[in-house]
Amino acid sequence: MRYAIISLLCLAALVPTSFAQAQKEKAAEQVSEQWLALIDAGDYAKSWQEAAIVFRSSVSEQQWTQMLKSVRSPLGRVVSRKLASAHYTTQLPGVPDGDYVVVQFNTSFEHKKSAVETVTPMLDKDGKWRVSGYYIK
Repeated sequence: MRYAIISLLCLAALVPTSFAQAQKEKAAEQVSEQWLALIDAGDYAKSWQEAAIVFRSSVSEQQWTQMLKSVRSPLGRVVSRKLASAHYTTQLPGVPDGDYVVVQFNTSFEHKKSAVETVTPMLDKDGKWRVSGYYIK
């Protein structure tokens, strides 16, 4: 009986963490989709303005706009995008520890049929989820 009580207490202690992580992942997914919609619409400057402080401090708006024009524009319009995964973490290489979610989408573009877009939202200093990284592979 004692073992069963301890097991239940351990399980109960894990549930809030899993639930909290799931909530963070869901919020980050939504932010990622909204942010990608800006890029899909060609509003590259707005995507920079909506990005995390860490992102904006590492690349200027003009640099970001030029990079997206050279990388994203040749791919053409998005044909389809499907969420592949979302993983919460507190540590990523090259950035300060914090709350991050690595969100991956399987995306098909007009001129590239199969790609993986990785969007990494983070919990910014003001408590809002904002994108801190974006990669296309």
